[in-house]
Amino acid sequence: MRISSTVKVSFRALRRNKLRSLLTALGIIIGVGAVIAMVSIGNGAKSQVEAQVASLGQNVVIVFPGNFTTGGMRGGWGSASTLTVEDGEAITREVSNVEGVSLEMRDRAQVLAGGLNWNTQILGESPDFPFIRSWSVAAGAMFTDQDVRSLAKVAIVGKTVTDQLFPSEDPLGKSIQIRNIPFKIVGILAAKGFNLMGQDQDDVVVIPYSSHMRRISRRINLSSILVQASSVETIDKVQQDITDLLTQRRKGREPDFTVRNQVEIAQAAADASKTMRVLLLAIACVSLLVGGIGIMNIMLVSVTERTREIGIRLAVGAHGRDVLLQFLTEAVILSSLGGVLGITFGVTLSWLVNQYLKWPVEISVAWSIVSFLVSGLVGVAFGFFPAWKAAQLDPIDALRYE
Repeated sequence: MRISSTVKVSFRALRRNKLRSLLTALGIIIGVGAVIAMVSIGNGAKSQVEAQVASLGQNVVIVFPGNFTTGGMRGGWGSASTLTVEDGEAITREVSNVEGVSLEMRDRAQVLAGGLNWNTQILGESPDFPFIRSWSVAAGAMFTDQDVRSLAKVAIVGKTVTDQLFPSEDPLGKSIQIRNIPFKIVGILAAKGFNLMGQDQDDVVVIPYSSHMRRISRRINLSSILVQASSVETIDKVQQDITDLLTQRRKGREPDFTVRNQVEIAQAAADASKTMRVLLLAIACVSLLVGGIGIMNIMLVSVTERTREIGIRLAVGAHGRDVLLQFLTEAVILSSLGGVLGITFGVTLSWLVNQYLKWPVEISVAWSIVSFLVSGLVGVAFGFFPAWKAAQLDPIDALRYE
């Protein structure tokens, strides 16, 4: 029997029970659609994570207070800080392959200007901060080393703070009050967006770290130290040199700091994203499996219903392989049609997620092709047994079947 005739007969058989055929393909449609949507959402999340990690700057090494690896009474990141200004200055002087160092203080405070107020993050930084974070100053200029030494009351503000406190005017040269202390705005940071934790990076006021320590927080220890290595090839050496230097400065005491580089942070974020993608993909594959079982079930029913038809075909000269090919073709057509509709469903679902939930999505053409091929393989795998069973029918018994 020619392939074209087999396909034509298969379509005719599927059209006889349109609703049943559609419901049978529904499992494949949902499975393929789920694969496309999950992969698209996962790829979008991965790209967003990569972009946000890149927004931290290039070749960045971060020194945190606290340590995970030593014994005794110890804390993790964010423990009571023992990082000092002298530690940061020692890194600047003694560690090679370093292009920038920023001593960092972090706090939150209510900021007032022109009768308006806004609660925001107050960062104390060194002049190298925009360079390390690859964060340009859109207007004005960054404060200088002289401002740091003189505890100057100057500030750089993010776009969110500008929009909230100066909605209809230029903030450059104006003053904001941080805990009743006036700071003159000398620069405005370019818009940066949200970070890995979903926090608005533009909701920030940056002042000299010395002013933060003496005037705002009244603390003597740093929150962290940002260091930029000269290249990606030297980042591991810089990390190790910083660890050795700070350990040496502790003079035998257990390390009370943690040094991480941007690559490690990016890898941790990527691993978390990968785990979620694998989980979602596994759920989608289960849907495909259920769809395949549905096809097998309906094809078995179809074989039972068409027993007399099969008997007549065998009686007039058809071979068992012709019957097997007939039912196998029907299963493949059913699953492939479900694959096409599933791809359409998945792309539509991804678009809706992007439009209404504002999640980033990236449609993968490769995964769309793979999903279609897999849907065809599902038809072959789950349609083979019913087709084989039909091919094994005895013509005389089939003709007697009521």
